[in-house]
Amino acid sequence: MADTIAAISTAPGEGGIGIVRVSGPQSEAVMRRLMSVCPEEIEPRHAYFGRVVRDSSDPDAEVIDEAVFIYMQAPASYTGEDMLEIQGHGSNVSLKAVLSAVLSSGVENIRMAEPGEFTKLAFLNGKMDLSQAEAVIDIIKAKTDLSLGIAEGQRAGRLGDTIRDIRATLLDVLAEMAVDIDYPDEDYGDDPEMYRNIINDLRWVLSDIEDLLDTAPIGRIARDGVRAVIVGKPNAGKSSLMNAILGEGRVIVTDVPGTTRDTVEESASLSGVPIVLIDTAGLRESDDKVEKIGIERTERAIAGADMLILVLDGSRDLDEEDENVLKFIENMSTDHMLVVINKEDLGKSVTEEAVRAKLPGARIISTSLIGKGAVEAASKISEEIGEMFDLGNINVHESNIITNERHVHLLRKAAADIDEAISMLQNGEPVEVAELSAHYAYESLGMIIGEEAGEEILDTVFSKFCLGK
Repeated sequence: MADTIAAISTAPGEGGIGIVRVSGPQSEAVMRRLMSVCPEEIEPRHAYFGRVVRDSSDPDAEVIDEAVFIYMQAPASYTGEDMLEIQGHGSNVSLKAVLSAVLSSGVENIRMAEPGEFTKLAFLNGKMDLSQAEAVIDIIKAKTDLSLGIAEGQRAGRLGDTIRDIRATLLDVLAEMAVDIDYPDEDYGDDPEMYRNIINDLRWVLSDIEDLLDTAPIGRIARDGVRAVIVGKPNAGKSSLMNAILGEGRVIVTDVPGTTRDTVEESASLSGVPIVLIDTAGLRESDDKVEKIGIERTERAIAGADMLILVLDGSRDLDEEDENVLKFIENMSTDHMLVVINKEDLGKSVTEEAVRAKLPGARIISTSLIGKGAVEAASKISEEIGEMFDLGNINVHESNIITNERHVHLLRKAAADIDEAISMLQNGEPVEVAELSAHYAYESLGMIIGEEAGEEILDTVFSKFCLGK
């Protein structure tokens, strides 16, 4: 008999409801053993309210909790197996007691579930493909409406359907190539132009793959956030800006230069746009050993940034320290650079024209990061970020956006193999050699949806899940 598995499926902590999930052939037996008064005929997908006890056959059995029992019969369940959900109070203590009662219920072959095992069963039983299973993780970890919408589209099978369409086209091309291999007397000849139909079909496949890859940069931002590094000389207002965006006093703000000695990283959502803000130590010459380490970390943060937010003290003329910062970033692209001219309330010594002369193409806003100005600055920065990365034009209900690094790797590999197959045919190499490269691409695409995935890949994917999912 196959194992029956069980685990707590709700996150640790206090809540109104907590769920213990059971999946496997003994799910119904667990319900009959633990529900104090269980109906003779259990109707699948109906909610039954009752007490949770350790042994329903014992009239003096200890009552653990009151709960709703829902039994689901295979294949109409999340895992495709018989399943049971016990929905009790969301206390860690009560949930652990219910799980203990399940595991010690005396039914055969019952054990604790491994991380991700419920979703792995759903995949193995054909309830979802591997890309849909991975989207479940993204839904759980979604921080904004944007990342949630993309993950939900993948969970619904949008990406999987696209991959299957590409593979179907590629399979037709492979069949055409196989005809030439199997019937060499009816081949296309030595002229590479005779292979133009196959080459054109491979180009269509390559184009479809590249269209998906083109979405990867936005997909990474939607999933992980825009990495925005705030730079500027000490006491220009970098920490004030970060606190304004976060809406809280996360970073210490004083009028003493050099207060921030290290990079400070926080996540936020600006109008649905995920952003990772990194406040940095000022870029200046310093004999302070700790501050020098902070400056080195600032330089590393800038190197890995999606965008730079340069904060200038607009109440004073640009000085040597400002020039040092400008010199450090002068060779960087201004496409994803935003300049905040701060302290507008104290006078305006730095003009937008002067900044634009040094950083042509950078977006510039003038403000005062005090009171209402901080809120207005945060709103303006949100608009600028949305425009920089064209996030406002993403239709999460229609677009296929690649967010998973595993998918990016496999798509790149498939694209490289298709490109190699095209080059081989154009150079007049034997079709069977080109067919091998095209077949590798077919396998890589299959790994995205799990049709070519081995046990090692599955173990790696599902080990990233939390327990109970």
